[in-house]
Amino acid sequence: MSVDEKLFEELSIRIKEARDVLRNVIHRTPLQASKTLSDLTNSEVYLKLENLQKTGAFKVRGAYYKLQKLARSGVKSVVAASSGNHAQGVAYSASLLGIKSTIVMPRYTPFYKVNATKSYGAEVVLHGETYDDAYLKALEIAEKTGSPFVHPFNDPDIIAGQGTIGVEIFEDLSNVDLVLVPVGGGGLISGIAVALKKLKPDVKVVGVQPRGAPAMYLSFHEKRIVETPQVNSIADGVIVKRPGDLTLRIMEEFVDDVVLVDDREIARAMFLLLERVKTVAEPAGALSVAALTSGAVSAEGKRVVAVVSGGNVDPALLVRILGQVLYAEGRQVRIQGVLPDKPGQLKKVIDVVSELGLNIVEIQHERLNPLLSPGMAQVTLGLEVPSREYADMLILKLKAQGLDFKVI
Repeated sequence: MSVDEKLFEELSIRIKEARDVLRNVIHRTPLQASKTLSDLTNSEVYLKLENLQKTGAFKVRGAYYKLQKLARSGVKSVVAASSGNHAQGVAYSASLLGIKSTIVMPRYTPFYKVNATKSYGAEVVLHGETYDDAYLKALEIAEKTGSPFVHPFNDPDIIAGQGTIGVEIFEDLSNVDLVLVPVGGGGLISGIAVALKKLKPDVKVVGVQPRGAPAMYLSFHEKRIVETPQVNSIADGVIVKRPGDLTLRIMEEFVDDVVLVDDREIARAMFLLLERVKTVAEPAGALSVAALTSGAVSAEGKRVVAVVSGGNVDPALLVRILGQVLYAEGRQVRIQGVLPDKPGQLKKVIDVVSELGLNIVEIQHERLNPLLSPGMAQVTLGLEVPSREYADMLILKLKAQGLDFKVI
């Protein structure tokens, strides 16, 4: 038996054990069919909704399986590093098992993620700009205190815990053709791929990573560890500069491909999930759907499972994303023009807007701009419209009234 065969068998055994350990601890999340996504992609699409998992993400699976093994061996405290979901998974699991947890998070981690981690009883240390900075600090704390470091992805127990998702997918859809999985460091897709290839060797498993943080994509395609010094994406849950050597090794053996999507495609997928599927996904959680809707992966005629890995999105970010997508989709527009700064002039514009049945969401009225002629005011309106065609009709009607406006 080769080294890789031994690893495959060892991980398969651990995944089976993790399934038993987690049975009464976590939610068995639903596999939900999506007619909207199926129609858009000419395929049969199902969503594995790990955003409905305890702590709002899949991470609790690997964290609890790892920590219960440590607890059985007498460990009383652990250290971890995370930008959010692993932190909450470790903190929650530690609280169930009576273990003290110290979590190092990047300094600019959203407050709601920090507070959620603290609410599970963890001591939170804020350090560094990125996960990798927090990781080095966590290793330092672990060495100083003698507490085990719980790695978010490059650990066979963590990988095995995440692999239970693959077992559930097979049990609910044994004839699945293609499974799409968000990728950061590779722990989630490694576990899912091993579980599925054990149960259905011909299934295709494809990873999806943001274009602004492509470390695993590059590593997978170049067959070596590639570190990306500069990373930037709204999908903060999968931003990793350097992937794991264990996860890369597993992915090279059992994952069929890794693709990239950009932040606009991720935002559109989040919007689609919220509007049509009625589910909230964080940017990292929407990666698999973004791969489908952007065409990064061709799913035509296939039975596809897209793993929605988490739903812990900053409400302020969600509002910004929804607003940007509404403008990008032509569902909201901004028009701008210059009017005489006299009573009744703005009412003329509003009357035309009302005649078309459009809704005003904001009005900006600026008269102090030095580029304007004295006695004139610049007016900008944000509008909700059924489609971009309505904006064009509005501009024509305003021109007919002698009002010169344009879409900006």
